Amino acid sequence: MRMVSNVVSKEFARKLAREDVTVAEWVMLRALYGRDALAPSMPARQMGMTKGAVSKLAERLLDKGLIARTDNPEDKRGHSLSLTPAGIAKLPDAEHEALKWLLQTLIDGHALTAAPVD
Repeated sequence: MRMVSNVVSKEFARKLAREDVTVAEWVMLRALYGRDALAPSMPARQMGMTKGAVSKLAERLLDKGLIARTDNPEDKRGHSLSLTPAGIAKLPDAEHEALKWLLQTLIDGHALTAAPVD
């Protein structure tokens, strides 16, 4: 089971790399997906990461134009994060390709014949 998990994890990371996204970045994008702007502490809690680690991750995603940072007018130290249109567009494609590969691998491995992948 561990071997299968390792193969799936490596392949998922490889497919995300084609989208210029790391696994950690993808997790952050997923944490923001379908939500209003969030304070960085919220994705940090969801992802089990420190605020500092999330800040570094957010900087990489900001540089790639996949998330936006909005300052909090009531608290000069506070800000919120949200997906940009590019971030929203990136996520479903990367997920779809990775899940499609996973399903095809399961179908091939179990010699299934009537399972749609697309």
